Amino acid sequence: MIARVSQTLRGALLVDVVGAFFLTFKHLLRPKMTVNYPFERGPQSPRFRGEHALRRYANGEERCIACKLCEAICPAQAITIEAEPREDGSRRTTRYDIDMVKCIYCGLCQEACPVDAIVEGPNSEFATETREELYYDKARLLDNGDRWERQIAKNLEMDASWR
Repeated sequence: MIARVSQTLRGALLVDVVGAFFLTFKHLLRPKMTVNYPFERGPQSPRFRGEHALRRYANGEERCIACKLCEAICPAQAITIEAEPREDGSRRTTRYDIDMVKCIYCGLCQEACPVDAIVEGPNSEFATETREELYYDKARLLDNGDRWERQIAKNLEMDASWR
C-alpha cells in the first residue's frame, strides 16, 4: 500500500521527468564528442579485426607454411588453401583464397596460425561495389600485408602479453 502511494506521488510530482531534465542539462554543457569522420578518426584497439593480410618475414619470404590450421578452424569455411612442397622440402602455399563475403571476422584464423602469417589488419575501409572484389587471392593478401606491416607488427607487439 505504501509503495503504491509512493509511486503515485512520484508520478504526480514528475520526479523522473525532472531528473531526466537535469541529466540532459548536465550533458548539454559538456564539450561535444562528435568526430568529423573522414578527416578525424577515433582511437582503434590493437585487437581490431579488419581486412585480412598475409605477412612476410624480414627477408621477403612469405610466412605461411601451409599447415592449413586456419582453413580447418574457420567456422564459415571462407578460406581455401592449396599447397605443394618446394625444392628444399618445405611446404608453401600455391593458392590462398579468402571469401570475405562469407568471413565473419571472428579472428580464429589469426589465433590458429603458429607463425602469425594470417592476421586481421587495421584497415576498416575496404568497401567495394561488387561481390567479386571481396574474393581475396594470395597476391592481394600479401599486398595487404606489405601495406599494413608496420601497423600490424605494432598491434601484435602491444597485444603480445595477452596472447
